Amino acid sequence: MPSSNDLIIGSYNVHKAVGTDRRRDPQRTIAVIRELEADLVALQEVDRRFGDRRGILDLAELERTTGLVPVPLTSRKGALAHGWHGNLLLFRGADLEEARVIDLPGLEPRGAIVADLRFGDLPIRVIAAHLGLLKNSRLQQARRLADEISPDRPTLMMGDLNEWRQGPGCSLMPLKTGLDAVERAATVASFPAGRPMLPLDRIIGCTRAEVLDLAPHVSPLARLASDHLPIRARVRVDA
Repeated sequence: MPSSNDLIIGSYNVHKAVGTDRRRDPQRTIAVIRELEADLVALQEVDRRFGDRRGILDLAELERTTGLVPVPLTSRKGALAHGWHGNLLLFRGADLEEARVIDLPGLEPRGAIVADLRFGDLPIRVIAAHLGLLKNSRLQQARRLADEISPDRPTLMMGDLNEWRQGPGCSLMPLKTGLDAVERAATVASFPAGRPMLPLDRIIGCTRAEVLDLAPHVSPLARLASDHLPIRARVRVDA
């Protein structure tokens, strides 16, 4: 049963707004984000990879249609980029206390956003990331991100973590806290969008944040708009 300590959370690799039909359609991407009806959304691949690395979304329209605004970033990979290494964190109805970006180790250029937000009386730290394709790189990145998990503030880890394994072979095991967050984390298949088989996208509750009702968001538009389905969860924050 929903409580006043619940937030609706989403994570979505938008694939630079290129759908499974190979068309780039940012309007379609915004429509899928609107379908999530979330308080907080982590996006990946929001910027073009080459050239001026320009962002692919109309952020003003996104705010108008969803109420979601980006966590402001002091650093970007390119003057026209939306995010940090393609990561963007959106929220509504919250006060931003602090936000920063970090570079992640590994062979590929990767990064993460760490934001401390307050939804009314509910404080929460959100770590939004897109991890590498190579297991050794993911292990290094998970070790680095484990340092960002707050010991006392409710914390969420979310994004396209590029890991489908669970148990000892999982490259996310360095994220384990005293609460065994990774072992407790449910997974749902989100890739590929047309026939999901792999749980690459994750929402993990760490310190005093419990992930409930985790599911892929399946709609005709979501199956078309990206090669990943978005995932959505209800998160209960222990205030």
